[in-house]
Amino acid sequence: MICAISGEVPDEPVVSKRSGLLFERRLIERYIEDHGKCPVTKEELSMDDIVLVKTNKVVRPRPLQAASIPGLLGIFQNEWDALMLSNFALEQQLHTARQELSHALYQHDAACRVIARLKKERDESRALLALAERQIPASMAGVAPAAVVSNGKRAMEDEIGPDGKKIRPGINPVMIDELTECNTMLSAQRKKRQVPPSLASIDELERYTQISSHPLHKTNKPGILSMDIHPSKDIVATGGIDTNAVLFDRTSGQILCTLAGHSKKITTLKFVPRDELVVTGSADKTVRIWQGGEEGNYSCIHTLKDHTAEVEAVTVHATQKYFVTAAKDNTWCFYDISTGSCLSQVGEASGQEGYTSASFHPDGLILGTGTTEAVVKIWDVKTQSNVAKFEGHAGPVTAMSFSENGYFLATAALDGVKLWDLRKLRNFRTFSPYDSDTPTNSVEFDFSGTYLAVAGSDIRVYQVANVKTEWNLIKTLPDLSGTGKVTSAKFGTDAKYIAVGSMDRNLRIFGLPGDDQMDDDAKPSAE
Repeated sequence: MICAISGEVPDEPVVSKRSGLLFERRLIERYIEDHGKCPVTKEELSMDDIVLVKTNKVVRPRPLQAASIPGLLGIFQNEWDALMLSNFALEQQLHTARQELSHALYQHDAACRVIARLKKERDESRALLALAERQIPASMAGVAPAAVVSNGKRAMEDEIGPDGKKIRPGINPVMIDELTECNTMLSAQRKKRQVPPSLASIDELERYTQISSHPLHKTNKPGILSMDIHPSKDIVATGGIDTNAVLFDRTSGQILCTLAGHSKKITTLKFVPRDELVVTGSADKTVRIWQGGEEGNYSCIHTLKDHTAEVEAVTVHATQKYFVTAAKDNTWCFYDISTGSCLSQVGEASGQEGYTSASFHPDGLILGTGTTEAVVKIWDVKTQSNVAKFEGHAGPVTAMSFSENGYFLATAALDGVKLWDLRKLRNFRTFSPYDSDTPTNSVEFDFSGTYLAVAGSDIRVYQVANVKTEWNLIKTLPDLSGTGKVTSAKFGTDAKYIAVGSMDRNLRIFGLPGDDQMDDDAKPSAE
């Protein structure tokens, strides 16, 4: 009994009433379902014409080949041959896959090389473009007054007065009223202000040690020259000899953005929190205003070229609408932040004397400047007139800081730090922490006016007292850079940490042990 379709003995035989042919039930059912005909006679056929043949359920006999040893050996040989053929096919597929992977890796490597070359060409093109931008105004200066271009918009050409100087619009009465109103409000608030309870205590400051170190700047041009800390965010900005400013998130331990555009070292920088701006000053004689974007990137919106020598200081007014720059050309400029326009330029260009530091009084109507001739000058911002001079330093005045109490001014120079009483316009205390060959590079009151940080060959923190009481040294923090020159030291919020910049490329954070916000393995690096 052989199935008319498969030619084999059926497991479940059925017979067609019409043709009498024998079929395997599952095969004929599927064929009738698909075609509705007999597969042999091609006559119309349905399942009603199919009759099931009842058979005995007996064990099917072993195939003839498996009934003898030679037959079994033949079966094994066929199975082995099939296995070898399958293995050979798999090896061929593996070889093909390896070739395809090798080709893909080669293409990836070639693509990476192309991308690296394109990036290098892009950076070279940007450098050439920046060089051309600096050279074109200089070449056009003898032909006609250059028009001010800011944020893609062309302003009116600068007018030159009869004395050959640019005519500045000046600080108008509306601005003066605004400055006066801000001064009145801040003065009233200062009288009511108390030391915040969250401020770090003296005991905590005494236990400060280095808790993290972050290499932010380039290895071939190390050195952090300036620093600022965002007042509401835990972001530290550093300016370096490598011409870059770096914004660093201390909480996450990541570099947020690198501000590249200056052609020489960045000597000073400040945050303007209200509009998410950063102002940088450089030895290339320019000042740049950088605007923060939604993704944390910053772009240059204004490049200011009003100075003729190195810009040494930037200080932002309390309204956060204006700022002042001071340079070694012996002038300081008062700017409108929103437009980037110079409203007033004060001073006479001098080849011998220049400004090396500047700072607004917390109330905003007084400006302090330090000169290369060791003189501290106090200015009335409303009239731009020099109202007081402090003499007594040796060497250029490298840094200055007004206390938030409004009464004290600290200035730093080669001979150390001097404290001035603004009420009586006199020096009431002098710190000389270092030898005569080691200048004091930084001096900084914390925001509460409780502590004073002094930086030279190390960092020293003093407790602020009054005119008659001694100012006690709380803590001396070592310079761990090995350069022997600490350039800047800033207090974090509530003096919970101290950020330190030195003449290597690392930003160092000093605080209580265990307060570090990041793992050592997560420290970023600047190539």
